[in-house]
Amino acid sequence: MDEKFIHMVFFWLKNPTDATDKLEFEKAINKFLETSVYAKNKHFGVPAKTNRPVVDSSYTYCLKVTFENIEEHDKYQIEPAHKLFIAEASKLWGKVLIFDSESV
Repeated sequence: MDEKFIHMVFFWLKNPTDATDKLEFEKAINKFLETSVYAKNKHFGVPAKTNRPVVDSSYTYCLKVTFENIEEHDKYQIEPAHKLFIAEASKLWGKVLIFDSESV
């Protein structure tokens, strides 16, 4: 697959040390990743244990998904699985930061 579009999402939970909130978020995002029609090459993780001045490890969770093109990304944005994830998990996060990138 030619993945020309990368969508990276960083989540800061409101209560990042609360085990119940973390479990609820993880359940919602894993359900989303299992049911998304458009998200490819999926990665869901936490900050790595790197310690360098240029690394921002302040987020709680990171999601990376790829797409063959921007049209797939746009369909992903409105698909039911994505909307359900937002409905279930948005109450848990205080901040979301997104980086989208296209191949040159």
